[in-house]
Amino acid sequence: MTTIPRARTKARKTAPPPSPLLDRIVQALDDGKAEDIVVIDLLGKTSIADHMVIATGRSQRQVSALAERVIAMLNEKGKPRPGAEGMRQGDWVLIDAGDVIVHLFRPEVRGFYNLEKMWGVALPDAAGSPG
Repeated sequence: MTTIPRARTKARKTAPPPSPLLDRIVQALDDGKAEDIVVIDLLGKTSIADHMVIATGRSQRQVSALAERVIAMLNEKGKPRPGAEGMRQGDWVLIDAGDVIVHLFRPEVRGFYNLEKMWGVALPDAAGSPG
C-alpha cells in the first residue's frame, strides 16, 4: 500500500481591519446624510489606494457640502489637504485622501458611470433611480 502525502494548503490572506482613516471618512459622509455609501476593498486589485468609497448626494449642493465635510475632517486629523476635483460643479467630486479614494455623485451621474460595476460590486438600487 502506498501513502499519498497531502499537499498543504496555503493560509488564506485575511482582510486587514478597516483603517481609522476609512472609518472617519465613512462617518463624515454618514453624518452629512450621504446616501448609498459603498466601500470597495482595492487591496490586491490596484496600487492607487487601499479602499474606494462611493456615495451619493441628493443635489449638487449636497455633493459639494459632503466633499467639504470630508476635506475638513481630514484637515482636523493633521493630514495635508487632499486633492479634490469637481467641487465647483458638484456632479461628481473625487477626493484623493491617500489610502482612500472618495467619489461623491449626484444620483443620475452615479448611475451613468456605475463605478461599482467596474470594480465588481453591485450598484445600489436607489443610486439609479431619480429622486
